Parts: sequence; C-alpha cells; structure tokens
Amino acid sequence: MTAHPVNELYDVIVIGGGPAGLTAAIYLARACYRVLVVEKEQFGGQLTITERVVNYPGVASISGAALTDEMRQQAEAFGAEFKLTEVTALDMADDIKTVHTSQGELHCFGVLLAAGAHPRLAGFAGEEEFRGRGVAYCATCDGEFFRGRQVFVIGGGFAAAEESVFLTKYASHVTCLVREDDFTCAQATAEETKQNPNITIRTNTVVESVTGDTALRTLTYRNLKTGEKTTYEAGDGETFGVFVFAGYEPATELVRGLAKLDPHGYIITDETMKTSCEGLYAAGDIRIKPLRQCITAAGDGALAATELERYALQMQKKTGLRPLRPLRQEAASASAEEKTAASDIFQPEILAQLQTVFDRMEHPLELRLFLDASPASQELRAYMEELARLTPKLSVTLAAPGEQEEELPCVRVYRSDHRPAGFVFHGVPGGHEFTSFVLGLYNAAGTGQAVEAKLKEQILAWQKPCHLRIFVSLSCTLCPELVTAAERLATLNPQITVDVYDLNRYPALREAYQVMSVPCFLINEAGPYFGKKNIAQLFALLQQA
Repeated sequence: MTAHPVNELYDVIVIGGGPAGLTAAIYLARACYRVLVVEKEQFGGQLTITERVVNYPGVASISGAALTDEMRQQAEAFGAEFKLTEVTALDMADDIKTVHTSQGELHCFGVLLAAGAHPRLAGFAGEEEFRGRGVAYCATCDGEFFRGRQVFVIGGGFAAAEESVFLTKYASHVTCLVREDDFTCAQATAEETKQNPNITIRTNTVVESVTGDTALRTLTYRNLKTGEKTTYEAGDGETFGVFVFAGYEPATELVRGLAKLDPHGYIITDETMKTSCEGLYAAGDIRIKPLRQCITAAGDGALAATELERYALQMQKKTGLRPLRPLRQEAASASAEEKTAASDIFQPEILAQLQTVFDRMEHPLELRLFLDASPASQELRAYMEELARLTPKLSVTLAAPGEQEEELPCVRVYRSDHRPAGFVFHGVPGGHEFTSFVLGLYNAAGTGQAVEAKLKEQILAWQKPCHLRIFVSLSCTLCPELVTAAERLATLNPQITVDVYDLNRYPALREAYQVMSVPCFLINEAGPYFGKKNIAQLFALLQQA
C-alpha cells in the first residue's frame, strides 16, 4: 500500500454535489471527518434547474438553486471542502482508495457516489437529428428560445407536469403528450398542470417522429388505444419545440465492473447505502429506490454519511493514519473580509470564494472592455470594475477608439505581457457563467487548473488555427463545463481562440444560426454542435474538424 501524507488524505470523497452529496458532507464535516465534495458541473445538481420547491419540510417555497446553495454553505461552515473537477476513474483495491480526476489524483478511505442521473432519450425517429434544433431536455435552459411558439412536452411524470407549467411563460401554447391514462406524479402537481388554460393534455399518446430542415416542421404522434395518428405541421416560416421529460439514466459509468447494478443501470445498495464494492457507498437518484425526490436524496446522504463515519474510523485505526482537516484561521478569515469588504454586486460567500481564486493567480490580468451606449455596457463595466476593485491582480481598461469588436458589449482578457488570453465574453458573465469566467481568469493568470499530462502535451503541440463560437444561456447548468473547457484550451494554446455569447442578448445570432438549445457551438464556423463537453471531448472534436 502506497503511503500518503495525512494532509493529502481525506476520510471520504463525495462524488456529486446535489442534495444527497451535500447532506452527507454536512453530517461528515460536523462529525469532524475530512470530507471533499467533487462536482464536475454545478454544485446543487439537477435541483438547481427547478424553479420552485414546495415539498421540502420546513420550507414553504424556495428555488432549487437557493435550497442547495444553503446546503453547501452549511456544509462549508462545518469544514467540508469542495472541488470542481471531473472524476474519470476509481481505484478501490486498497485500504486507501484513489479517485482519478481531470486535475490529478485524490486519496481517501471511503467514497460516496451521489452523481445523480441525466435525462433519458424518448427514442422517437428524428430525436437525435433534431436535438438542439427544436428537441430539448431542459425547460430552464431552452424555454426562452420558444417565445410565442407552440411547444409539445413528452412525459407524464413530475418533471413533465411541472415543466409544462413553466413553459407557458414562453410558449403560445403547450401540449402535453402522456403515454399513460394520467400523470404518474403527485395529484397536486398534476392538477396544477390540468387546470392551466394554456396547456392541452393528450393521454395514451406517444410520439412517433419529428421531421424538418434547419428546424422542426412536423410532429407525428399516435393514440395507443385507437391507433389514430396525428401530424402537427408548422405554418410557413414557423417552427415549434419538443421538450422530452422521459425519466433519467443513472450516472453509474464510473462503477460499471466495480459494483453491482440492476438491468437499468441503477446501483444496488443495502439499507445502509453500502454497495457490493468495499468502501463504496451510494446515495440519491443513482441507486434503486421507489421515490426520487430532494427529501429522499437528503435522507440517503445522511444515512450514508453515518455509515461512512464508522468505516473511516475503522480505516484510521487499521492504517494508523488520520486525515488532517485544513486549519480554519479566524484571523485569516477576518483579513479576507477586510480585503474584500462589502459589495453591491457579489454576496459575502461569493466574495470569499473570489478571494481564494485571486490569491492563487500568479500574474496580473487586464480586462479590456468594448462598449457602446447600451444599458448592457454599463452593467458589464460595473461588473468588471467591481472585480478589479477586489484585487490588484485585475485592471480594467477601455478599448481605444480604433479597436473594433463585433457583438457589443464584450470583455477581452489580456495577460501581463499584453498577450491575449484567447477568450472573449460577449454580454455580462453572470448567472451560471460567473464561475466559468472566473476559472478562465485563473487559468490565464498562471499554471491554472491541472490537465492530464498526455492530453496537455497534445494541446500544447496543436498548430492549426481554430476559432470557437459558443452560445450559452446564463440560466443553463450545462453550459459552464463547455465554456471552461474551451477557455482552458485557449489559455494553453494561442492557436485556439474562443468567443462566448450570452445568446439572450444577441437575438440576431440566435436566428442566424437557428439556435434552439444551449450549449451550442461552432468550430471555425462549421456546425452547429450541441451539448456539454469536457476538455478531452472538446479537443477531440477540434482534431476531427
């Protein structure tokens, strides 16, 4: 068994930052165990795209993002640690387990898999072909692209019922196509959908196909009882949207061959959340269970954590190692608060996270602004000047009159030697793109985030000029991973350049490229391509282009 310094060892590593993982982190950290929560996208998981949670005990009504943010802050207050990176493999053979990530290896006694699930395809003809061009899977991310248009929702569960109501904010009308005789979710949720005058519900109905050209033009569905087929055709110059809520597939790819799964891919656990693999526990939507809700995920996380406390203690005694929790220096915290002071733009917890990033930046950066007379330009300038106020490592300049840039406003990042960092953000990098923009600054200001050695060598050797246009929505939880990957490529190799657009501010681009789903991107103006990508997947696409 390889020896590991106790300051580099964790009692438990939690994979997944949703309600199950965050609850486990609260319990473990409060019990004085060293716990790290690893998340590849957005802390909070699928719940962050839920506009309203009304069935969490003790909380009358709250957004999913706000609820999970409270959970994270609570875990952090007890001493839990957090890291944004993708887990690529698990080595569970020894007493000390190895978690391989895109930023290097991590070591621990026990692992909690709480990676949740991702949307399942419905399987109708044309679904894959028109994914991103009318077929969508996230109402929060893509609903705004269907303002004033007809929208069809496929599914009869909780997500389909709830998101149908949400989509009425944008669509001219919503038609819900339900396979069963009725919705399969709670009656209260179903009734809200049924009572909405802007929603039509067709039960015992399945979609057979969609067709179109650059966008959807026809939808054919069939009544399962009568066999009657109906084809909806868009009018001249019109299109429509199809949102699929056909359930979820568990994110158990990491443990295939390590732990027992059921035929549907869900991980099998006992009543203590223990899997068939020693030292591996599972919690939340990833495991077999009759009800997948925030409250049951939290319960799983609490139970798994208490069992992992016992397991970690056994491993401490067996190995003679006790992981050291980072020192929490009150004086240092006070100093950080004094340095950041108050902000009209950023909340106190965000200020603390920013200060951590600023402290790790090795070189100063210039944020060069290209502005016009719009309110968006004023907002961008205030945003960037506030960032620069918080640290001497950032400075803001206004572009010279002769400097040109399309799609204003935008911010272009330059290094201390006046070399461009390779990425530009058009609009204001707020919402879910705030983290990706800050990570881009961190990557441009020094060594940056770790990249697997072989992949990094290939990126550095790349010699072909390549330009990426990335279209995002600030409400999309899938976009930041793609943006972070693209910006990391740009900061590593000057041949790769990236322009990121908050598509809501540039409707002409949305129409020009027929973008109906995000994230969407072009490689040297070819595409479009859709969906989140990590750095390895994105670089592979560049090599093929």
